[in-house]
Amino acid sequence: MKTLLKILLTLLVLTAAGWGLWHASQPKPIPVNLAPVERGTVEATTANTRAGTVKACRRSHLSPATGGQVANLPVKEGDRVRAGQLLMVIWNEDLNANLHLAQSEVATARAGEKEACLRADVAKREARRMERLAKQKLVSEEQRDRASTDAKARRAACEGARATLQVRQAQVGAAQAALERTILKAPFAGVVAEVNAELGEFVTPSPPGIPTPPAVDLIDDQCLYITAPIDEVDAPAIRLGMPACVSLDAFPKPICGARVRRIAPYVLDVEKQARTVEIEVEFGNPRDGAGLIPGYSADIKVVLDHREQVLRIPTEAILEGNRVLVYQAATGTLEERRFKPGLANWRFTEVMDGLQQGEQVITSVGREGVETGALVTPETTTTIP
Repeated sequence: MKTLLKILLTLLVLTAAGWGLWHASQPKPIPVNLAPVERGTVEATTANTRAGTVKACRRSHLSPATGGQVANLPVKEGDRVRAGQLLMVIWNEDLNANLHLAQSEVATARAGEKEACLRADVAKREARRMERLAKQKLVSEEQRDRASTDAKARRAACEGARATLQVRQAQVGAAQAALERTILKAPFAGVVAEVNAELGEFVTPSPPGIPTPPAVDLIDDQCLYITAPIDEVDAPAIRLGMPACVSLDAFPKPICGARVRRIAPYVLDVEKQARTVEIEVEFGNPRDGAGLIPGYSADIKVVLDHREQVLRIPTEAILEGNRVLVYQAATGTLEERRFKPGLANWRFTEVMDGLQQGEQVITSVGREGVETGALVTPETTTTIP
């Protein structure tokens, strides 16, 4: 009886050891990430190759048209100004004096013109009276001719006085223009970004070919747009009015609803091997640009095509040759499947044929051992937003 028990125990140990060796020799399931074949939105997009820039629709680097000493500087950096508001005045007392002198000369010339023309009217009436008297033989021909000549001379003096008045008025205009060259006003409403002058300092206009800092840098921050370079290969697909999204490092969420407003008609070759086309994107709602500052770096994504409620899979699940690995839940193995792709971007690819809704594809295709027929176990299932 004891011998039989020993034999049974030995067989039990050998069976357990054999089962353990067999189990240890079996391949272990590989943990994988899955994503369902679902319906959703797929967009074909293109993006800038280098960082774009937030720019103001209007920005002026302002300096007075003439040099001189700053006599009045009523604004400072950060001030918001209206169109036509005074920004800077160069010392101009001499020009003011010239203007007042010219205006006084206009008044004198106007009085002289009035006097000359009144005398011309009197001489004209006298010439007409002499003409009537001459017809009645009451005055001599000489008296009539003298009156007629005097009337013509007086008329010429009147015309001369009027011409002198016009000259004096033109001098007033010239004096006013010279005075205006010393006064700097805001050409549009905006915010003063920079002031490169101090009260009492001398400022000079930039010589030709030698850029100097502007006296006042004025920005219209109520109207902003994005300019960015697009690779020359992608540029032909872009059209005016196409929707776009703008992403900025300073803000967590992209701003969509923008539109392409300009496509440069030439290619930039700043880098010989990376030629680009400059495009401009404007916000669909001006409030979308609230809080942005000109000069921010920005990326744009232009939507070339858009389809909704189509079968799609994550683009990261696709292998070379439009192949995917489909998870077979019944056996826990992988099956390779070819499919026909449609619209695609870096996130999603449209499925035209070859996959069914509800099937699951492998997204962790780079893991060791993940191949056709491999035994796998789902680690996570990606929910496609």
